[in-house]
Amino acid sequence: MSRIASVLIPMPLPEAFDYAEPEGMALAPGDQVVVPLGPRRMTGVVTELRDGTGGNRPLKPVLERRDEPALPAKTVEFIQWAARYSVDAPGWPLAIALRGSRAPKPRPERLVVATGVLPARQTPARAKALAAATAPMAPAALAQAAGVSSGVVKGLIDEGALELRLSVPAVDYPEPDLARPPQKLNDSQAAASAALAGMVEAGGYQAALLDGVTGSGKTEVYLETVAAALAADPQAQVLVLLPEIALTQAVIARFEARFGVTPAEWHSGVTPPRRRRAWEAVATGRCRIVVGARSALFLPFAKLRLIVVDEEHDGSYKQEEGFIYHARDLAVARAWIEGASVVLASATPSLETLWNAETGRYRWLRLASRHGAAQLPDVSLIDMRETPPESGKWLSPALVKAMAETFGRGEQTLLFLNRRGYAPLVLCRACGERMTAPDTDSWLVEHRYTGKLVCHLTGFSMPKPKACPHCGAPDSLVSIGPGVERVEEEARELFPEARVAVFSSDTVFDAEAARTLVAAMGAGEIDILVATQAAAKGHNFPNLTLVGVVDADLGLRGGDLRAAERTYQLLAQATGRAGRHERPGRALLQTYLPEHTVMQALKAQDRDGFVAAEMAERELAKLPPYGRLAAIIASGPDADALEGYVRALAAATPNAEGVEVYGPADAPLGLVRGRRRKRFLVRADRNVDLQGFLAAWRARARIPSSVRVVVDVDPYSFL
Repeated sequence: MSRIASVLIPMPLPEAFDYAEPEGMALAPGDQVVVPLGPRRMTGVVTELRDGTGGNRPLKPVLERRDEPALPAKTVEFIQWAARYSVDAPGWPLAIALRGSRAPKPRPERLVVATGVLPARQTPARAKALAAATAPMAPAALAQAAGVSSGVVKGLIDEGALELRLSVPAVDYPEPDLARPPQKLNDSQAAASAALAGMVEAGGYQAALLDGVTGSGKTEVYLETVAAALAADPQAQVLVLLPEIALTQAVIARFEARFGVTPAEWHSGVTPPRRRRAWEAVATGRCRIVVGARSALFLPFAKLRLIVVDEEHDGSYKQEEGFIYHARDLAVARAWIEGASVVLASATPSLETLWNAETGRYRWLRLASRHGAAQLPDVSLIDMRETPPESGKWLSPALVKAMAETFGRGEQTLLFLNRRGYAPLVLCRACGERMTAPDTDSWLVEHRYTGKLVCHLTGFSMPKPKACPHCGAPDSLVSIGPGVERVEEEARELFPEARVAVFSSDTVFDAEAARTLVAAMGAGEIDILVATQAAAKGHNFPNLTLVGVVDADLGLRGGDLRAAERTYQLLAQATGRAGRHERPGRALLQTYLPEHTVMQALKAQDRDGFVAAEMAERELAKLPPYGRLAAIIASGPDADALEGYVRALAAATPNAEGVEVYGPADAPLGLVRGRRRKRFLVRADRNVDLQGFLAAWRARARIPSSVRVVVDVDPYSFL
C-alpha cells in the first residue's frame, strides 16, 4: 500500500475515514472520490494523504476519482473549522459545500448549423433561412430570425442543408469592467471607500465594520471596495452575502451598472443546473463575483479575497436547522482562513459587531448622514392606550389621517407588520380551543387568501373547518389578532381608490416575483404597501414618505436576550425606508409601551444611547458580547426516554470554572412533529473553551437511539 487517503463523507459521521489509494490514481487533497461505505458507494473528499508503509490493517481502496473540480485546500480547512466551532459532524458542512457539484448538469440544447449543402429545391424562404444560419442556434430561433415558418427549417434539416447538433449551453462569467466610472461619492463615502480600498490592497486578513445610517450609501462604498479587490489581483474573487432573496435582484442590478457584468447568484431560488454552472465556475476561478445567501459561504472559491456581509445584523444569517451556524461569524472565520478582507455593513450593527469594533478587533468606518439632500425621517409614537383604533380595526386614527394626507399628495405609504397571514391565532368561541398543528405546540395561522390554516414551523396546512374540531360547535372559529392580510383588508376599506399590495413570503414566492413587486413600488404603481420584514431593509423607494408600524411591540413579547436589540434594529430599518430622496419622510409607531427604552430611542433616533444601555445590561449579566451562550436541545418521541437522557446528561455536567448550566427544562415549543423537546442553556465567560466543554459534556452520556441531540452555539432562537 503506497498511501492512505483520509476521506470525509457528507454524512453525520464524527471524522474522515481511511482508504487505500490504488496504485496510479495519484490523488491530491480536495479531490472528490467514490469510496465504499458498507454496501454503499459514497462520494467524499480527500482531506489528507499519508504514507501507508507498515500499516497493520487492511483498508478498502478508493473506488474512483470523480471528474469534478477539487475543493481548494482553504475550503476544506474552513469546512473542518466550521464543524469544530459548531460542535457538529464535519460531514454536514461538507454536504453544503458539495451541493452545487451534485446538481444536475444543464441539458444539451438542439441547435442547427449550416452544412454547406444546397437544398434540391431553392425558395426565397429557404434562402432567407440559410442566410440567417450564420451561427449555431435553436430551430425556433432560426425561424424567427429569418422570418420564416418552422416548416421551412425542418425541410432544410430533412434535405441535409441544416444539421441538428446537441450542445451544452455555455455560460460565461465575463471579466468585470473596472474602467467603468463609479457613482459620485460624498466626502464621508469617499473617506470610507479609500480606507477600505487600502485595506484590501494591503492583502491578508482584515475586518471592518461599515456603519452607516439608512440611506447613507453603504452599497456604493462597498462596490468600490469590490472594485479595489478585483483590481489588486486579476484572479481575486469576491463574495457578497445578503440576508434575503428579495434583496438579491436590486443588488445585482447595482453590480451590473457598476461593472457591466452580471455576478453569479447563489440562493434557494437558483435552478439546479444554474447552480451547477456557478459552482464549477467558482471552483475553477472563472467566476469572480458571487452574490448570494448564507450557504454561498461554503462555495469552493479558488482565490477568495473579499467577503461583504450586507445587513450583517440580520437574524436570517442564522441557520436554525440541519447544520446550525451563523453566516456572519463564519464569514469572518473564512476571511481569516483565506487571508482575505471582510466588510460587515449595517445601519444597525449587532452588539457583538459593535463590541468588536469598539475593542479594535474590527476597523470602524461610520457614515453619519444620508446621501445627497435626503434626511432621516421624523419618528413619532402613537400611544394606543390613548388613541386606540375602532373596534375590530388595527389602524389608529392618527395613522389613518397620515395615510390620507400622504395619499392625497400622491406619495406612498408602507404599513409594516412582521406577521404573515390574516390572523396569528384561531380559537373557538364556544370551548376556547386554540387551533394547533398536529403533534406540535405551534398555533395555526389563518391565511384568508388560500382559505387555509398554516403552521409556519412545520409547514402543515389544512382548510379552515366549518366547525370546531374539539367541541363540534358550528361557525365558532374566530380569528384573533392581525396579520398583513388583515391589515391589507382594512387599508382597502379605508382607501378604496388606492392601489394596495402585500409583500411577504406568502405573496412573493421567488426572486422574480420580488423583483416585479419592488419594481412596481419603485415606479409608483402601488400607493399602499403592506409588508413584513421582507420589505424592511435594503429597498429604495423614491416616493415612499410614510411608514406606519402597526404593532411596534410585537418583537418585545415573550422575549429573549436579544428581544430589545432585534426590535430596535428591525424598526429602525423599517422606518428608514421613508424619505430616502428629496421628499421628507416620517414614521408613526403604534405602541402600547411608548415609555419602553426601545421606543424612546427610536423616537429620538438615539442609537448610541440605546446601545450603551443595552451593553450595560449585557455586561452586568455577562451575556454576549461579554460572555458566550450555547444551547443543547434534546428531542424524542418517547417522553420517558427523553427525560431519562436529559437527567443523565445533567448529572454528567463537567465541573468547569466560568461556566453556568441551566436546565433541563421544557422548551417553549415542547412538542414539534410528534417529538418532545428539552433544552439546556449554557453561559460561559469569554476565556472558556466553550466548544471543548460542550463536546466533552455530550460524550459523557449515552444517547438513546430514539433521542436526537442538537448543539446550538450562540443561539438566536430560544423556542
